[in-house]
Amino acid sequence: MTPFKALVLAGSRGGVDSVADYAGVAHKALIRLRGQTLLARVVGALRAAGAARVAVVTSHPEVRAEATRLRVEALDEAAGPSLSVRAGSEALGTPLLVTTADHALLQAEWVERFLADAPADADVAALIARRATVEAAAPDTHRTWLKLADGHWSGCNLFYLANDRALGVVDLWRRVEAERKRPWRMAQILGPGMLLRYAAGQLSLKDAAARLGRLAGVRATIVETPFGLASVDVDKPADLDLVRRIVGEPG
Repeated sequence: MTPFKALVLAGSRGGVDSVADYAGVAHKALIRLRGQTLLARVVGALRAAGAARVAVVTSHPEVRAEATRLRVEALDEAAGPSLSVRAGSEALGTPLLVTTADHALLQAEWVERFLADAPADADVAALIARRATVEAAAPDTHRTWLKLADGHWSGCNLFYLANDRALGVVDLWRRVEAERKRPWRMAQILGPGMLLRYAAGQLSLKDAAARLGRLAGVRATIVETPFGLASVDVDKPADLDLVRRIVGEPG
């Protein structure tokens, strides 16, 4: 396996985080599950999967202190996730695995399988799970499904930037992110044909990845995981209740 670095996103969106508030902590990366913070669980899984270097993107003082305790680097977050990933990739270099601090159930096996299944000639890869796989593993979960011609899918908060060309996807993400409140501008960036095919239920996962790759000037690929729990993160209080049930911890 090619040695890789790992970047953990632990930024703040501003305002009160409903999950952190629900758990009674200053930041959701500091929520404890089975005696460990979520950040510690994620860092441990990445190290077990073979990450040679791990960094956390955050400007929160308590999360930075936790990063120091875990002996990982703390990088200042930028204005939005895409710019934070770019800054992280510039600091660490590639190959780079990107995930989030709220990936509470992350397992080294999931990361290892993802990296093994990513095509060797891909510049960037994203892990995704089929709805049936997710619901078989976590029947109580409520995800946002990407409804495509070849099924319903959920992202898994795991991305692999194989080389510096992959930053083209980060730059495309930044452009779309900047226009998230102006759908017509997003349509201009992504192209009306792609959006119309999606609206008509004619866009497949493979087609979407290929189209986005062409827009970014990279070879992009989607990797399907057999691990349904890989799609479960902690975006809302109900997600925290779910992961506590899964690991057998009382709420």
